[in-house]
Amino acid sequence: MAETLPTEPIAPEQIAARVQAFLAAHPAAALLENGKLLFDLRTARCTLNAEHDRCMAHFWSEERNLIRHIVALTERKGTLRLSVQRMGQSRPQTLELVPSRDRRQSSERDTTRTKYLALLQRVLERQFPEYKVTGLRTAMDLERSFGPSYARGLQVRGTTGWAIIAVNAEESPAMIHGILTLGILWLHHCREHPPQRSGVRVVEGLRIVVPAGMGATTAARLAWLHPKAAKWELYELDERGEDLWQREADAAGNLHVDWLHAPDTTMARERFASAIATVQQMLPEAQCAQMEIAVRSGSEVAFLWQGLEFAHARTELAVNSFSRGQTITFGAGASETALTEATQPELRALLHQLVTRRHAHGDKRDALYRMQSERWLESRLRTALDTLDPQLDPRPVYAQVPAVTGADHSLLDLLAVRRDGRLVVLELKADEDLHLALQALDYWMRVRQHCVPGATGAESQLQRLGYFPGKGLQPAPPLLYLVAPALRIHPATETVLHYLAPQVEWTLIALDERWREQVRAVYRKRSNGQSR
Repeated sequence: MAETLPTEPIAPEQIAARVQAFLAAHPAAALLENGKLLFDLRTARCTLNAEHDRCMAHFWSEERNLIRHIVALTERKGTLRLSVQRMGQSRPQTLELVPSRDRRQSSERDTTRTKYLALLQRVLERQFPEYKVTGLRTAMDLERSFGPSYARGLQVRGTTGWAIIAVNAEESPAMIHGILTLGILWLHHCREHPPQRSGVRVVEGLRIVVPAGMGATTAARLAWLHPKAAKWELYELDERGEDLWQREADAAGNLHVDWLHAPDTTMARERFASAIATVQQMLPEAQCAQMEIAVRSGSEVAFLWQGLEFAHARTELAVNSFSRGQTITFGAGASETALTEATQPELRALLHQLVTRRHAHGDKRDALYRMQSERWLESRLRTALDTLDPQLDPRPVYAQVPAVTGADHSLLDLLAVRRDGRLVVLELKADEDLHLALQALDYWMRVRQHCVPGATGAESQLQRLGYFPGKGLQPAPPLLYLVAPALRIHPATETVLHYLAPQVEWTLIALDERWREQVRAVYRKRSNGQSR
């Protein structure tokens, strides 16, 4: 639990004004909890509402949604420290608004990276005395997606060499975990454009250097790269002691997954029939079929409009009683509101806004239209799987499948099955993402653990947890489908995919940009080299 803030009371209007002023002064601001990034406000959104003697802050992005009551704040070293409360909880927590997701000043970052280059060169020359390190740098190269966070270079011995990529311990965890994507691109670049006068004719492989204790994600991914495409080596570096040691690729890695039990959707919908009817009757009859009802668990259902959650129904213990009752809450704005007779007009107004503004022909500049586009794409595909592959079984298909790996709560976009019983992992992106290929690989690895021959088996594991009841699942690794609008597929995605191991059978599916109107695949490329 984060520490609480010893602050003096301040009016909600003043809190909202100071937060708004901070965000206006720092357009690249970020929200942190215990030093961990929650929201990068260059891509996330924030609204503040100072009413009813409280300041409510609503932050949301493609990945998460957060609503908090800000009870106090202090300014310290250029950051705003917010004392906040969750709904229904009295104990405050601390969040930090910082000027940027990397709180170090530019000069400090540059100094750290320069010192790291010198340290890295010393360590590499000592570890590999037969190789000469050349061209070690952190220079920005946006054309090839190389940023200054990664040190890149080449180790040369005669006419052969190794591409080198490394990252220092002061970079963010996201940067450290993203090193393999950039490493593959750097290896590919070195092979396509070997440094002049280096004499290198063959770049054998890639050596990756990450901070000590930060190699688990990369080690797991490394096990599923093509062994014939290149040689792959991973090292961890203790910068303080300048100790470098090799870490082996690990197919299991840190991927022991605890799958949450699939809820019984039929029973849940029956249990919440009254709540569902209450929300449906607030919509025009023609729109009722468009509203989605997602069963989150046996005690919760969510109501969505074009992928955007706007209300929930939950089973909760009644106050001062052991009996259970159902509550409906709604709110896509600054606060979550219980549905009562008095608040019904607010929910009706919200639904009116959703219906009139969030539709295929809406205003593309409208924030409500643009919000959570990836979830909108997911909602469209759930009912149009045959456009991706006619062999995909339309039912059941599981969206936002929770898979818990230690403290990491991952959500698979879609998990489906083909008519022949082969599981399919679908990773979706509505916007360009350099790391699409390896993020998709992460989910593929998690599902594969439960369906490879000789393991516990797909039927005994997944079906025991309620997934795909009555289906005959193949004990084979899942297929991997990567789906995005054609103009939103990063140019580097295909390069990375072609370095994956043959066991990862992938299909890259590009959609027509007008997917909100009609889902249509414009081309497909497969790991076996076929395309259409």
